[in-house]
Amino acid sequence: MKAERPECREWRPLLGAYALGHLDGGERASLEAHLDGCPACRAEAESLTALARLLPLADPARFDRPAPQPAADLGERIAATIGAEQRAERRQRRQRRFAFGLAGAAAVVAAVLAIVLWPGGEGGQPAQHVEFASLPPDVHISASLEPHAYGTEIHMYVRGFRSGTLCQVFLRGPRGERVSAGSFRYRWGDDSNAVLSAALDISRTRAIAVRAGNRTFTAPVDPKGATAPENRDQEGQT
Repeated sequence: MKAERPECREWRPLLGAYALGHLDGGERASLEAHLDGCPACRAEAESLTALARLLPLADPARFDRPAPQPAADLGERIAATIGAEQRAERRQRRQRRFAFGLAGAAAVVAAVLAIVLWPGGEGGQPAQHVEFASLPPDVHISASLEPHAYGTEIHMYVRGFRSGTLCQVFLRGPRGERVSAGSFRYRWGDDSNAVLSAALDISRTRAIAVRAGNRTFTAPVDPKGATAPENRDQEGQT
């Protein structure tokens, strides 16, 4: 059975009055607009309307008979059913939390094993310092690239841009593919130092690029880990 939509809770109490023709023009028009788009409420309204047509045929003489009474233990049975459902729901929540806990522990163990066992990870290659050349006057960009099991950690050092300039950093792979390392905004008056990361191993990195505003500055990276001897500037590259 489909779950009742929130708006249905507003209109369902009016279905009986609608079937009996007791709604004013505004309420009736609003309810009919809801019925046009809600098959569940429309089916119930049609059922009640059919029942309302039969009311004139009812025999008032039969109304003197006492109404049937519910079983004496009906309330206890209902309470027991609700309690059992609540206990089952709490048990399912505990099982889900336990499963999530196991998944989280497995992720932590996997991460630790990756750091310890990943070839070329931390400790296997020194950090590489990169200086950007051919920059505008008063602008300085440099970076320090550190190998990690997950890829490359990048410490960016920027000075001389207009305050608020968005700096987007990415690495280039051996086929020229671009791998994003994130972004930061330069704030005037301090040398912006940003720590970013990219899912590209430094051994497969050929260049690092910084897009500041509408200009892109690129410096080569030595995949063997030595400091790059030459740098170059590219403007307008996307």
